[in-house]
Order: sequence, then C-alpha cells, then structure tokens
Amino acid sequence: MRGVNRVMLIGNLGKDPDVQHLEGNIAVAKFPLATTETFKDRSGKLVSQTEWHTVVLWRGLAELAQKYLHKSSLVYIEGRLRTRSWDDKDGNRKFATEVVGDNLIMLDKRIDGGNSGGDSGVEGMSGSDTPMGDPSETLPF
Repeated sequence: MRGVNRVMLIGNLGKDPDVQHLEGNIAVAKFPLATTETFKDRSGKLVSQTEWHTVVLWRGLAELAQKYLHKSSLVYIEGRLRTRSWDDKDGNRKFATEVVGDNLIMLDKRIDGGNSGGDSGVEGMSGSDTPMGDPSETLPF
C-alpha cells in the first residue's frame, strides 16, 4: 500500500521570505509560518496554541513569494513534509522537518486606493507555475 504525505496549512509568515538562487538560477524561498489554534480549556478559558513550520518553495512559487509575500502575510500552503539530516561541526546529528510547498494561495485582502475589499490580486500558483484565476471571472452570473 502507498503512503500519503500531504500538508495543508493556513497561517502567517513570521518574517519576509529568504530567497536564494541556486546553480542554474533556480529560485528557492524559505520562511517560518505560524499556525494558531484557539480552544477553551476545562475551566472555559480561551487558550491559543501556535505552531511554527518551516516552509520551502521552489522556482516560480519562490519568485511569487519574493514578489508578494512579507512578514505577517496570510497564506494557504499545500505541500508535503520533508525531513533533512546533517552532521554539525561537532559531529552531532541534526534534523529539520520542512513543508515543501506545491501550492500557494495568498489570503490577504488587497488595499486599492482605499478599497479594502477583494482578494490579493494574484490568488496563488501551483507547483506547475500556472496562475490560478478568479472563479468569479468564469461564472456566468
């Protein structure tokens, strides 16, 4: 039986994306993403729990992140988990689990000349680097 490695997150960037270009001018972006869950404990007190995730985007998604995302941007990320390991300078084994994004949708509202309604303009891109259009543009009503 095959396994499934799928992650869907909605959260805010903890800092601006760090974009680097590798050999062959391949863009890669990395940034921390905070997801917060809020629930009531047994005494009825509201409790917030924040998890931090490291997100990695490649090629067109990395360039999109560089152009449009900044600290506190609200995004939907879909991708897969990847765990890397390496030995540090003292020979200790280190591990990092990252979310490798295949799809990105920007959820921030656009501010256009005082109009705070509407979407962010560029809704998102998938790993195939195809812009995702506004569904309302294709509906006949």
